Amino acid sequence: MPIATQYRVHAIWDAEAGVWVASSDDVPGLVAEAATVEALMDDLRALVPELLELNRGERPARIDVALIAERREGIELAA
Repeated sequence: MPIATQYRVHAIWDAEAGVWVASSDDVPGLVAEAATVEALMDDLRALVPELLELNRGERPARIDVALIAERREGIELAA
């Protein structure tokens, strides 16, 4: 099996909207959002190959997506 090119996708939790928002420097035009990381990954399985083909003319046999999720919260501590 050929070695797949890895595409990095960054997701940040938007607490106000209650969704994960994803974008990628490796996949032009990628913007996606979903309520869970699992749902986001499901969306990426369809979006990443489609965008690579549309924007770069690439149609690899296998794509390796590295989903990097970041969620930050402030934690109030009792005095």
